[in-house]
Amino acid sequence: MAHLLSASCPLNVSSCSKNGPNSLKQSLASLPTSFTSRTSVQPFKNLSLNRKNAQRLFSIRATTLQQPGTKAGSGSDESSGQQSRPTRVMVIGGDGYCGWATSLHLSKKGYEVAIVDNLVRRHFDDQLGLDSLTPIVSIHDRIRKWRSLTEKDINLYIGDVCDFEFLSEAFTSFKPDAVVHFGEQRSAPFSMIDRSRAVYTQQNNVLGTLNVLFAIKEYAEDCHLVKLGTMGEYGTPNIDIEEGYITITHNGRTDTLPYPKQASSFYHLSKVHDSNNIAFTCKAWGIRATDLNQGVVYGVRTAETEMHDELYNRFDYDGVFGTALNRFCVQAAVGHPLTVYGKGGQTRGYLDIRDTVQCVELAIANPAKRGEFRVFNQFTEQFSVNQLASLVTKAGEKLGIEVKTISVPNPRVEAEEHYYNAKHTKLIELGLEPHLLSDSLLDSLLNVAVQFKDRVDTKQIMPSVSWRKIGAKPKTVSA
Repeated sequence: MAHLLSASCPLNVSSCSKNGPNSLKQSLASLPTSFTSRTSVQPFKNLSLNRKNAQRLFSIRATTLQQPGTKAGSGSDESSGQQSRPTRVMVIGGDGYCGWATSLHLSKKGYEVAIVDNLVRRHFDDQLGLDSLTPIVSIHDRIRKWRSLTEKDINLYIGDVCDFEFLSEAFTSFKPDAVVHFGEQRSAPFSMIDRSRAVYTQQNNVLGTLNVLFAIKEYAEDCHLVKLGTMGEYGTPNIDIEEGYITITHNGRTDTLPYPKQASSFYHLSKVHDSNNIAFTCKAWGIRATDLNQGVVYGVRTAETEMHDELYNRFDYDGVFGTALNRFCVQAAVGHPLTVYGKGGQTRGYLDIRDTVQCVELAIANPAKRGEFRVFNQFTEQFSVNQLASLVTKAGEKLGIEVKTISVPNPRVEAEEHYYNAKHTKLIELGLEPHLLSDSLLDSLLNVAVQFKDRVDTKQIMPSVSWRKIGAKPKTVSA
């Protein structure tokens, strides 16, 4: 049963980055006047490695109050030529890798931004003994530093979108014009550790997105949903991948249908379910939505995160959350052979984190129509794993780093050699100016890895999750 605790006095919610969720309860007594809080304490779903049944995160809403003299965003209605209030954008999952960079970018551009996050991504690190290569401070310190540098406020709502009461309050309080939804468990390996992680991934992702859809329907019917999907929904078909839809002629009749989905993990399957639910509600309720089927993102710096070390974005390199390019850069920096899974022919779309924030801004500035479900393939280049290893090897040589490559057994169930040609024109047509994977960017990534190589835990580099050996019992990934 949920217990509601209303706080009538000024409070400050400290981060649970390293001390775990209990520190949130203990810190409710010492908040500065820049935050107000309403807490709903529920059975705590922390996916504990030692529990058979996980309980749910309790929710804390901490909303920053505008200070005297604060400069709010200065957006305007360009279509009418008249000054209006800034477009209000709710970034769900705004403490995460893509969400944090996007929140700062939109705030800098004059949007009024609210971050909604339950901080569970930080808790996953505590569970599995992982850590970002780059040191990251609490979400509260991040937001305070951003305000001190820019005089721009970012509102903060700490809570779980699976808690509809919390989400309803966030919606009615902030009144978003657009919602950017990053708030999902985003790791395929995490979803394949064991039954509890598979169930958590689908429950959190699918039900959380359903709650967002119902919140838009009930409280902000004209709000534009910008949802982060994944190119992994498509799989690796032996035909070109279109952007969301494909026109088919069958038995003399022609129709345009959703592109067939071939998800390759419980995580990717959750994204497929999301897409179907969003498409249905666009038809049934007239919701406007853009599904950004994103490729693999690389890079750690944007113009905003470079402003101060307290604004650093996270850099995952481990076998659960780290992507191939990040892993390769860290492996090169510490003298570990690059670990290519299997034959290394696995080909995917890639893009720079600077292009992620650019794509989201373009989607917001050019919203879908009421009842429209748009799908954009969000990537700029395609690479195979072998190609990435070769690029990192050459970049390492320029920096005087000897880089070797080895093949390791592929922990995933996937084609290791395949045709791959995905279309990605719609965002370019809206004005995307891509940052391509150049030598200078690889040098930058390698230099970041070298700068923080003392923080590398080499035990986390090798794959630790097998698609074929997923179990029903809770499993601890070795730290």
